[in-house]
Amino acid sequence: MELKLDRPIVFFDLETTGISFSEDRIVDVALLKRHPDGHEEIFESLVNPGISIPSEATAIHHITNEMVRDAPTFRVLAPKLLELFDGSDVGGFGVSRFDLPMIAGEFKRNGFLWSTEGRRVIDAMKIFHRMEPRTLGAALKFYCSKSLEGAHRASADAKASAEVFWAQLDRYPALPKDLPGLHEFCTSMDLKFVDPEGKFVWSKDNKACFNFGKYKLVPIETVAKRDPSYLMWLAGEKRSSTEVIDICTNALRGRYPDKKG
Repeated sequence: MELKLDRPIVFFDLETTGISFSEDRIVDVALLKRHPDGHEEIFESLVNPGISIPSEATAIHHITNEMVRDAPTFRVLAPKLLELFDGSDVGGFGVSRFDLPMIAGEFKRNGFLWSTEGRRVIDAMKIFHRMEPRTLGAALKFYCSKSLEGAHRASADAKASAEVFWAQLDRYPALPKDLPGLHEFCTSMDLKFVDPEGKFVWSKDNKACFNFGKYKLVPIETVAKRDPSYLMWLAGEKRSSTEVIDICTNALRGRYPDKKG
């Protein structure tokens, strides 16, 4: 579908030394400016952050200190970026939560005025989350390529639930192969969540643990000490909630969730 624009829109993305808006810096910036007549301008540049890039960050975006050593600083790039943003709306994937506050902070630190005031912000991640529901019908379509007929009638929903389950067993070989194992897999999700997203749960001894992936039920503190790049990866995921990002950031600094009561 062709969208009629009444002014340009700039889609942009950043790579950084980390996820702290106050302490971390931009190391890579890319902008795509779409004009109302359809033509596009693309600008991208590595950025010398003025601080060392942590190895955990390099493991995610593969940008090294050597690569940015001779790159322009943000202060040098700022006039060009302001020119591209001028009179434009802004967009991107997850920009509302990370890219916009990060770049606004960089402009401010370097003595330039820039904000989203008067701009329309289009976040493709928010559209994705609202338009791709997590319902039984959506699951049947995803796993079985079928449409749910007679939704919200018990017989149709029961049949669809069973079909989804059998299809999940085929799709995910790592799932337990017996009912006791599947029971444990499912009920472990009912542990009290540390965050609203359910990425972390409290263990029986009140330690915050991962609730997914290769470190499922492993304490955050253990992962922070043994594999900090995993926390960096999760915090850098644009789908991660603010709460998850905060938990990861604090853990990388030696501060871990404390269960009250």
